Amino acid sequence: MSEMNRRDMLASIAAGAAALSIPREGLEAAAAHAHEAVAAEEQAQQQGQQPAAYVPKQFTADEYRLVRLLVDYVIPRDARSGSATQAGVPQFMDFILGEYPGNRTWMKDGIAWVNAECRRRFGQGFISCNDAQRRELLDAIAYPRRAREQDRPVVEFFNRFRNLTSSGFWTSRMGIADLGYIGNRPVMEWVGTPPNVLAWLERSKPS
Repeated sequence: MSEMNRRDMLASIAAGAAALSIPREGLEAAAAHAHEAVAAEEQAQQQGQQPAAYVPKQFTADEYRLVRLLVDYVIPRDARSGSATQAGVPQFMDFILGEYPGNRTWMKDGIAWVNAECRRRFGQGFISCNDAQRRELLDAIAYPRRAREQDRPVVEFFNRFRNLTSSGFWTSRMGIADLGYIGNRPVMEWVGTPPNVLAWLERSKPS
């Protein structure tokens, strides 16, 4: 996981959402749901109140705790913005599983595998593992070209999980700010595509 960064995630947004068979309207509705949940927590904190914990409808309590941990391994907090959990990605996923039930089986089977594999390797579930143990497991499934043949089904789970995390993050207000998107605004003079954008596009070309 140490080799991943936000730009790698960005490159997979469009393909990821398509692979998950979630229409744009569904992503927008999920983003709105997540935003409302995060905004309610922020408002409670601003008023000096203890925010009510979000109650997932599609995940069990243990699954939801694991999801909150796992999304932050995909997109952790950094100097530029908050983490996937802070952006509301777990709530985004909960909404998607409710509206698009075809995503429940792979998600829940993948979560169950992560816990089972952690118990086999380390004698405890993912949540109870330390950071090094979690990263060891994720490194085994995060890179398709390196993954063992027997881990292929779980690699597919993690690909989908990663795509859903990136879709949730970059449709959130925090994610949009992270991209630096400022909307359609007139400019006095067009000087061409910024060099950093051209460099990013060059890196994103298929090898």
